[in-house]
Amino acid sequence: MTITPDDDFVEVATDDVIELRPREPRRQPKRERIRMSGRERREQLLDVGRKLFAEKGFEAVSVEEIAASAGVSKPVVYEHFGGKEGLYAVVVDREMTYLLVGIAEALGADDAGRTPVMSSRVLLERAGMALFDYIDHYPDGFRILVRDTPASHDPEAAAEHRGGTFAGLLVDVAAQVDNLLARQFKVHGISPKWAPLYSQMLVGMVAQTGQWWLDVRKPKKEEVVAHLVNLAWNGLQNMEAKPRLVTDPH
Repeated sequence: MTITPDDDFVEVATDDVIELRPREPRRQPKRERIRMSGRERREQLLDVGRKLFAEKGFEAVSVEEIAASAGVSKPVVYEHFGGKEGLYAVVVDREMTYLLVGIAEALGADDAGRTPVMSSRVLLERAGMALFDYIDHYPDGFRILVRDTPASHDPEAAAEHRGGTFAGLLVDVAAQVDNLLARQFKVHGISPKWAPLYSQMLVGMVAQTGQWWLDVRKPKKEEVVAHLVNLAWNGLQNMEAKPRLVTDPH
């Protein structure tokens, strides 16, 4: 059998004999690291972390993976954020800020957080659109916010950090809705003590629908919010003062 040189073999002359030996594997050129300022590197790590956390969740992402995706060594991640937890905390804090600013702007809040006088229905519509605008423009951020945070596995830590989670945000939003509902309940002869319960229902409904819409993106977000408001507003308008189950639960 005759062997001819090719890309995998090379001719080598020894003692007037020509042999074919395996060619030395070609060394891949080293990947050059892009030199960045400290601020640029920090922003790059935040972008990489946001994408990975959105795709896999906090627990499934490692510092090694973050560093490899950013093309840096692990110590660089520790230098900027102290570890995965620190990076995650900054990502969540930024996303919470984006969402809160969006809601405040939609409601026309001033620097002191005061909102102009407007009907309850308009407030509901604007708040709903603010949330869906955020989902539309920051899908990775929303995926991160609706996941359980590391603190949620520890009841004491969860209580301490609740304000920095999406669940904590929903509690804050629901508290604002409490006041709106309490006023409406009084007008319709319904005890305002039920306002906190209904506010949780409303806020949870909007958040859950947002998670569903993020994947399907149909119908248009304006239509989704219109239907949410339709269900919530008309349901509130026709509530019974003392609702009872039609069937006996026992």
